[in-house]
Amino acid sequence: MDQQQKITDVLMVGATGTIGQLAVRVAQRHGLRPRALVRDVRRAARQLPGVDLVQGDLEDPASLRSAVRGVDAIVFTHGSGGDPRPDAREHIDYGGVRNVLSVLDGARPRVALMTSVYATRTDVPNASPWKRRSERLLRAAGLPYTIVRPGWFDHAGPTQRRLVLEQGGTIDGGIASEQIAETLVRSLLTDTALGKTFELIAEEGNEPSDWTGLFAPLKADAPHALDGALDPADLPVEAEPARLRADLTVIRTANTSGA
Repeated sequence: MDQQQKITDVLMVGATGTIGQLAVRVAQRHGLRPRALVRDVRRAARQLPGVDLVQGDLEDPASLRSAVRGVDAIVFTHGSGGDPRPDAREHIDYGGVRNVLSVLDGARPRVALMTSVYATRTDVPNASPWKRRSERLLRAAGLPYTIVRPGWFDHAGPTQRRLVLEQGGTIDGGIASEQIAETLVRSLLTDTALGKTFELIAEEGNEPSDWTGLFAPLKADAPHALDGALDPADLPVEAEPARLRADLTVIRTANTSGA
């Protein structure tokens, strides 16, 4: 596993969304330089004044090359919510990660990927496997990473500030949006978060003061594994559609050949 690398320039994917805007501000507060990937620069300039903006479309890999160039880290907070297309989750939640990873050209930024507390759940109505599949792409890439699976956005009261990090896909609950953003950025700056996948909710109690200690007890994902530590084995890779297995091969080859 990669050791902590110096992080300065951070590409924010999904920067104009609720969590994305908060993550941009958290990154600035920690002395990082966020670079926001946006489709509409003029609109984004109003939402993110003073932030470095780069135009790109997650569905167009060629448009992403300039966005990823020279960054030390990437934070993914994008999502397909609000997109009416029936296949939006495949094209955005999954395809966005695939397309960014496909244009790194041998670079090895540290990555914080936000998915969902239900990423591995098959018992929840309307739960989708696409975020779990996007996680597999990131693990296949062999980059230094942390995968955060937050619970329900802002379904937490004002005194629920104690962060609960669990693994195994059984926890449920809510969390404040700013806590999600803080956790994503902190994961880039904390060695004990490397190579770990976890669900994240908030319960009654105080804010964390020791982030190293917060991440430390978590079990790291197995080297070269495509699923997170303690993930249920109910979505076998060998049973996935051929095009998804091909994506894993392409991403693994593209990002490990120059490592």
